[in-house]
Amino acid sequence: MNSIILHIPHSSKLIPKKYLNYFFLNQTELEEEINLMTDHFTKELFNINLSNISSIVFPVSRLLVDPERFEVDKDEIMSEVGMGCIYEKTSHGKNLKDCSEIREILLDKYYRPHHKNFYNLVKSKLDNSENVIIFDCHSFPLNRLPYEVSKVKNRPEICIGTDAFHTPKKIKNMIFNNFKSLGFTVDLNSPFSGSIVPLPYYKKNKKVISIMIEVRRDIYMDEKTYKKNKTFNKIHNALSKVIGNISKIEV
Repeated sequence: MNSIILHIPHSSKLIPKKYLNYFFLNQTELEEEINLMTDHFTKELFNINLSNISSIVFPVSRLLVDPERFEVDKDEIMSEVGMGCIYEKTSHGKNLKDCSEIREILLDKYYRPHHKNFYNLVKSKLDNSENVIIFDCHSFPLNRLPYEVSKVKNRPEICIGTDAFHTPKKIKNMIFNNFKSLGFTVDLNSPFSGSIVPLPYYKKNKKVISIMIEVRRDIYMDEKTYKKNKTFNKIHNALSKVIGNISKIEV
């Protein structure tokens, strides 16, 4: 079987108290922004109990640090809207926090250790497997937020993000067809695209395979109360089935 790594970057709501005074939002505004931007329950949704699966979960809110962005702003397209790896703006373009004093502190404490651990995990799996398949695990709201690049209105229940170098056509097609056969609406790279790979392997090693799965939040939770809905277990089981199927195929 292939080694599978589940990368879960946006599930945490935690902002340690010592950083709160750097935020411009009051408590109510900050809680609202956290709820808008968190990939709610993805740690549970992608909790798949198979012997060949490992997971890596980012420990703090993306509003503090976003490990899915490039560290250098000039390399990161989302920095153009103030949402590089250290967010300066909210999802609606308002000032979020003062980053001048804490950028390097946050990078050293959270961003760089996460990426080092991510690389080491992939490396250790490659030493014992022919391939490593990274699933980049996300969710997204039913309705578009202003910061989003894509303006697509009819958002699928499942969005599959691919990378031209790191996502084999066989895996892309199999995942797409698996979700379709389970009754989901599915799009490729819409409204979100791409999938994470540790930088030392990026565009260099095809044995490091990566594919993103984005689940539309309203199909597993109530977006007003931020609680799971009655179909949560159904969605969890569907993800387990699809990822389990991928873990067995020859690439």
